[in-house]
Amino acid sequence: MTRPLVLLWDNFGPLHEDRTRAVTAAFGQSRRVVGLELCSKSDLYDWQGFDRSGFEKITLFPGHDITTLPRAGMLGRLIRTARRLGRGDYVLCHWNLPAIFLFAVWLRLTGSRVITMGCSKFDDKPRGAIREAVKSLMFLPYQAAIGSGVRSVDYFRFLGIAAEQVAGEYNTVSIDRIRRLAGRPVAPDGTPFAERRFLCVARLVPKKNLARLLDAYRHYRDTTTAPARDLLLCGSGPEEAALRAQAERLGIAPFVTFTGFVQTEAIARHLANGLALLLPSLEEQFGNVVPEAQAMGLPVILSDNCGARDLLVRSAVNGFIVEPDNTVGLAFFMRQVAEDETQWRAMAEAAAASAAGGDVQQFARAIATLTGVAIDAPAP
Repeated sequence: MTRPLVLLWDNFGPLHEDRTRAVTAAFGQSRRVVGLELCSKSDLYDWQGFDRSGFEKITLFPGHDITTLPRAGMLGRLIRTARRLGRGDYVLCHWNLPAIFLFAVWLRLTGSRVITMGCSKFDDKPRGAIREAVKSLMFLPYQAAIGSGVRSVDYFRFLGIAAEQVAGEYNTVSIDRIRRLAGRPVAPDGTPFAERRFLCVARLVPKKNLARLLDAYRHYRDTTTAPARDLLLCGSGPEEAALRAQAERLGIAPFVTFTGFVQTEAIARHLANGLALLLPSLEEQFGNVVPEAQAMGLPVILSDNCGARDLLVRSAVNGFIVEPDNTVGLAFFMRQVAEDETQWRAMAEAAAASAAGGDVQQFARAIATLTGVAIDAPAP
């Protein structure tokens, strides 16, 4: 029997399913690939209706989300599941959960290879020496790590993972799935330039910096020399009422659409009709919507705090990078993509060409690199 390859997350949303399906396809018959989720619900997203085919999945606590899990029984259920699956390669998210740490220790002691994955960067927030030293102890059971971009990979190394045992890329998406769901040509083809609008896909929480985005959008409308574009804001969260009130105060409410939470199929269709993706986050470990936007050829205007800019975005080529507190700069870049169709078309073509860097094939290749098992077939 071949050693199993197990990928663990708290809950499988569309992107986790993309990655697990790609790894399953890539390893063919050489490995048994298992997707292991702690719970069947997400505490943040009301995912529903996406494709769950193409891989084996085990759910430990059906009907729960991460906030309602019976913590006392989690470790026991993880160990019993691993005993049934056998020694293998276990790729685990959520290193910070005590049960996951103890599970990683048990796996290591019983002969499995243990790999962690994530997208945190040192510059996400202020770091303290004592806290970072304690955190590094949590990584002792792990023999390798999969990060996202240069800063994430460097942070894993800082926390004690050997440099040659850190690979990328973790935050990836099925480019094929996004394009299939969109049902329209990739930009600059498809929706005419004049009919496209700005798009932001984000939870409505303070770290996404959406209040400044609305300020910048108002500044853009006040200074553009071309017909102003509308703004579509996709997401839900506790800041919605405050943001709606701000849009009213700024006089831009008629031009800003709040969609609430949107399922992945609708996101793909909105991307197909977008002019550019806006993501001015104060804190953003990666920004999964960036490779989704590039899948549909959208230039991206994002803050330099976003991890996705490390490998996927080149300023003035396929998007623009701006400081998160730079309202005028954000509005300036909005005008750049909205007023000059020739420039926008060139950036859209470059964005579509960049999409492969964020495709799930990169995740499958990282798994192959760290486990020493050759890929049988290209990941879809």
